[in-house]
Amino acid sequence: MESTRVDRWLWAVRLTKTRPDAAAACRGGHVRVNDVPAKPATTVGPGDRIRVRVHQLVKEVEVVRVIQKRVGAPEAATCYLDHTPPPPPTPILPVARRDRGAGRPTKRERRELDAFRTGWS
Repeated sequence: MESTRVDRWLWAVRLTKTRPDAAAACRGGHVRVNDVPAKPATTVGPGDRIRVRVHQLVKEVEVVRVIQKRVGAPEAATCYLDHTPPPPPTPILPVARRDRGAGRPTKRERRELDAFRTGWS
């Protein structure tokens, strides 16, 4: 069974931009292999699940194929299965609008707008 260092694999499949970035993520506690915090030299092989946080983005991937050298993006995408959950939907908030040319809002309208913006009723 093939295996390689987790920092090298993360760099090779283009989950991090550079290998030192991958090693720094491991040392910072942002990489977990099979739900265990990983050091840069932790070995990974096919079937391992890796959770990595890079730039406030958390990705969960499963190793399908181990590669040693960095490859093109289409080939790199075949080396892992992405199990990242979809991001939560962003709520659509209503927007307070006034008619164009309606002039300056009255004191009552300003209070209503302020209450609307702060969530008061």
